[in-house]
Amino acid sequence: MNIPVSNNALIVLEKRYLKKDKEGKAIETPEDMFLRVAKHIASADSLFAGPFDIEKTEKKFLKLLTNLWFLPNSPTLMNAGRRLGQLAACFVLPLEDSMDSIFETLKHTAMIHKSGGGTGFSFSRIRPEKDIVLSTAGVSSGPISFMTVFDVATETVKQGGTRRGANMGILRVDHPDIESFIELKNDTGKLNNFNISVALTDSFMDALSNESDKDSEYDLINPRTEQITRRVSARKIFDAIVHSAWLNGEPGIIFIDRINRDNPVPELGNIEATNPCGEQPLLPYESCTLGSINLSAMVSGKAVNYKRLKKTIHDSVHFLDNVVEINKYPLARIEKMSKGTRKIGLGVMGFADMLIKLGISYDSEEAVTQAEKIMSFISEESKIASAALAKKRGNFAFYKGSIYDSPDTPYMRNATTTTIAPTGTISIIAGTSSGIEPIFGIVQTRRVLDGKTLSDINPLFIGIAKSEGFYSKNLLDEITNGTSIQQIDAIPDQIKDLFKTAHDILPEQHINIQAAFQRFTDNAVSKTVNFGPDALRSDIAKVYMLAHTKGCKGVTIYRYGSRDHQVLSIGAEKKDSVKIAPRPRPECTVGITERMKTGCGNLYVTINSDDKGMCEVFAQMGKTGGCASSQIEAAGRLISLALRSGVSIEAIMKQLTGIRCPSPAWQNGEMVLSCPDAIARVLNHRTDSSFVDSTAMMGVCPECSGVITHQEGCLVCHSCGYSKCS
Repeated sequence: MNIPVSNNALIVLEKRYLKKDKEGKAIETPEDMFLRVAKHIASADSLFAGPFDIEKTEKKFLKLLTNLWFLPNSPTLMNAGRRLGQLAACFVLPLEDSMDSIFETLKHTAMIHKSGGGTGFSFSRIRPEKDIVLSTAGVSSGPISFMTVFDVATETVKQGGTRRGANMGILRVDHPDIESFIELKNDTGKLNNFNISVALTDSFMDALSNESDKDSEYDLINPRTEQITRRVSARKIFDAIVHSAWLNGEPGIIFIDRINRDNPVPELGNIEATNPCGEQPLLPYESCTLGSINLSAMVSGKAVNYKRLKKTIHDSVHFLDNVVEINKYPLARIEKMSKGTRKIGLGVMGFADMLIKLGISYDSEEAVTQAEKIMSFISEESKIASAALAKKRGNFAFYKGSIYDSPDTPYMRNATTTTIAPTGTISIIAGTSSGIEPIFGIVQTRRVLDGKTLSDINPLFIGIAKSEGFYSKNLLDEITNGTSIQQIDAIPDQIKDLFKTAHDILPEQHINIQAAFQRFTDNAVSKTVNFGPDALRSDIAKVYMLAHTKGCKGVTIYRYGSRDHQVLSIGAEKKDSVKIAPRPRPECTVGITERMKTGCGNLYVTINSDDKGMCEVFAQMGKTGGCASSQIEAAGRLISLALRSGVSIEAIMKQLTGIRCPSPAWQNGEMVLSCPDAIARVLNHRTDSSFVDSTAMMGVCPECSGVITHQEGCLVCHSCGYSKCS
């Protein structure tokens, strides 16, 4: 079996997906992993009546995976055929206006995070701040205070050694606390385990669109009493959303009434929340199983191979329906709802690479047409595949009363079949572009274990450069050194158009592509609309209104450089163009002191952190005074300065590790070479989750120091596969 995975993919697989022994060493190959997954998912066939050939199904699924034509969401790759067995990526839990409901949901959230899933909530049912609490004659603390509780709980579960938890917090635009919610993440140190979105209603959008009255107002409603508390200007609230998004990319927005018009099972209730990246609206206690087709692998020559695509769609629907059946759900209520609707979300990755192979610029009307054509085909064939499964296995349990309950559609196995989900990590495994995003860059920099960096140039670009005759070593050196291909005269204009990156594409075209896919997607579309650093608030407002007009179900934007302390950027910087200043030291820090044996005596190293991560280092010898102590103090001050200036912890440790003095010492079976070497060891011991979160917020990957990108509503590192959402 020869799986065409790249070196980058191997790094990601070994770090996140392959089975490991007690020492953390991988004990299975990528081939073993795919065989494990195919075998386990195929075994679900045996749970249904009638003739079946599990071996045939296993071979079919194995072909899907090993050809990298389709990959399921990360929990399926990680957990299929293993003890945990939790295969779904996303869940939504209910929150009612009572302590019992809130803390029951908090418990369930911890269970889901422990199993590897992400959670979404609507806090809209919780009474507003300072509202009456009848049982105590006191006042309510409001929904935002409870979001903080959920954030702390998520952090605690994560620190317990489990896979990172991710949350989506949603508040309706007509909730009385909406102004506070909108500004909640203007301080980037808050709620690092949450994405937040405002649920915009039709009545709000109608008020906002009332051109005859620029100060048109709408009602804020107390969810406890269902009474109007006050009226506010729709324009004022919209401008506040735009301003906060301009500041740091949050909150996102979802069009909640539009989502509910597409609710396939309206008799079960209204949809109030989505998964952490916003592309999967779900009812309370529903989960969704996601997977993506590699569109780049669906191209033969200069055309889409629709025969291969059709077969891949049908096999993928079979695969995902089996996942629903064989999944080990974290709660019985989730199992009942998930098997009741059997929602699956078949999406895509590699759309940008597919366009390049077809010779179509992402920034063109032809790209929009191609998006509609591809997604309409996937939508139609996935419904045909689901209906065929229903004939053999039966309709989903809540079929009666659903939108399919008619003589025209007597069979449907899955209440939804399509979702465009984030593919940050699985697209690295597949060696293709993420989701429906444009390519991020022509050059990808990879950090390897010895601290070196390797630069890989997009293989599609290399192939075209050679075939078109403009390939040269000087060209590669120029691109590797950070020059945009848009500035290189040797590259033909049509090739420059073909390889436009995310920041070369106008925001309006981002929306045009998103809307094209949304027209043929049951659930929603995960995508980031990229803006340059000089974008105006009015530019963002225009995109929001365009998204509403064109039928999108939500929007996530990111203005490049808007996160505080973003220390890495696209392309090369002039040497004198960036002046780095450390963030101020707060009045209060928390820390821990570790004793290290050195040849000069015991060294006591204190590492303190603030809400953005490690911020300072103090070191003191047991014997005070002298030249050694002054040098240790100077080292601590410089390390502290570097930490508060956003320098990666790995870079600091690399400079300190291995420095020798004449008197090394032994501690715990390891030789401590010097005081700086001892400090490096303590830094390594104390690299904690708070530092991981803060570096990610700064635009730096906390695991490899690569560039963090904002794609598909999430923070993703293309070098090592780190994702803040999975």
